[in-house]
Amino acid sequence: MSTANMDYDYLIKLLCVGDSGVGKTSFLYKYTDGVFHTQFISTVGIDFREKTVIYQQNGRQHRIHLQLWDTAGQERFRSLTTAFYRDAMGFLLLFDLTNEASFLEVRNWIEQLKTHSLSDDPDIVLCGHKCDLQEKRLVNQNRAREFAKNYNLPYLETSAKTGQNIDRAIEILLDKVMYRMEHSVEYAMLCASGRRRQSLQKLQAKQDRKFCSC
Repeated sequence: MSTANMDYDYLIKLLCVGDSGVGKTSFLYKYTDGVFHTQFISTVGIDFREKTVIYQQNGRQHRIHLQLWDTAGQERFRSLTTAFYRDAMGFLLLFDLTNEASFLEVRNWIEQLKTHSLSDDPDIVLCGHKCDLQEKRLVNQNRAREFAKNYNLPYLETSAKTGQNIDRAIEILLDKVMYRMEHSVEYAMLCASGRRRQSLQKLQAKQDRKFCSC
């Protein structure tokens, strides 16, 4: 069924970014399909998964259709994937706990997101992925937490194999996106369905009249 024919209140696009091989595709497959793929398949350009969830906010239920965009981590695809940043409402930034180089690149990814996304203070959840591979771990948890704290980012350690914190990471990011939407009618209209957008436009017009000095 196409997204256009689905009954939803908001269409929210989330981007999963990070170096090649950190496990972005397996992360998203685990969230949408509940399966873990052991075979590594490098994403070429960009792909996406979809899932519809019910979100509770201020005693109300919202039907949210999530588009989870899976981006290629290779440098040669960077100009292609950055074109999608502006349309995304939030970002999952993954690094591989068994690959220190992918952790060192996180700073560059954050700068990319700040430069190319809709907001210069984008909603990001940082995930140290493949936490099930403890014997191969190279990035200390305290080190990663301290880094995330310096950038004021939520930090979770995740595993597509065991499912640890996969759902939680999406939930935290969705909370951040919905909070921003709640405090910005203009921002909310970017995600709203047709009927929801009409009600938001009426609210925006009412606010404009309220603050009009004429």
